[in-house]
Amino acid sequence: MKTIGLLGGITWESTLEYYRRLNLLAQERFGGLHSARCLLYSFDFQELADLQRAGRWEELGELLAAQARLLEQGGAGLLLICANTMHKLAGRVSRNLRIPLVNVVEETSRAALELGLDTVGLLGTRITMEDGFYARGLEARGLRTLLPTASRRDALERIIFQELALGRLEPDSRRACLDIAEDLAARGAQAVILGCTELPLLLKGWPAPVPWLDTLEIHARAAMELAVKP
Repeated sequence: MKTIGLLGGITWESTLEYYRRLNLLAQERFGGLHSARCLLYSFDFQELADLQRAGRWEELGELLAAQARLLEQGGAGLLLICANTMHKLAGRVSRNLRIPLVNVVEETSRAALELGLDTVGLLGTRITMEDGFYARGLEARGLRTLLPTASRRDALERIIFQELALGRLEPDSRRACLDIAEDLAARGAQAVILGCTELPLLLKGWPAPVPWLDTLEIHARAAMELAVKP
């Protein structure tokens, strides 16, 4: 099994879940006491969030790329950025690596197409929903993307940064997200992408009018498939 490099702490709440799921997948595949080979660099998320808000994406790209190179030098055979929003920088991070970066947008697109979908809703941070990099990635693979209304995008931003990033799972926020999913389904979404790796912590297992596409699970499974590939 190749060692999986994790750029984490974006936030540590979801990075913890990445680690748990990768180890469960290794145990599921190999049995016994097997677990995943991982190397983790965990950022101080406050520093990254401040740079995001200031629009200092070039600096963010340099930070992620530098740590990605260190993970490669430490023996990682593949790399995960443990966040959807930071995949805005995926090209910059992978540019000087010799190891593959498992791209969550590409893997989520593949999962949606395998289900026979052509229209999906997208939930996430404001950057993920509004910047365009995510929707363009989906649409390049033939998927139509629907976004929540502006007021609901504001609500998601608040839920993610003021609650989920701090480990708070509020029932009212879960209900708000379910309402958003219902609206997207009424507009034609055949599934809703949980395009923030904290959202599955709040919503996984809760019934929705259409299936959830859990990007953390999709990403982790794709990484494990690559890690065990000869």
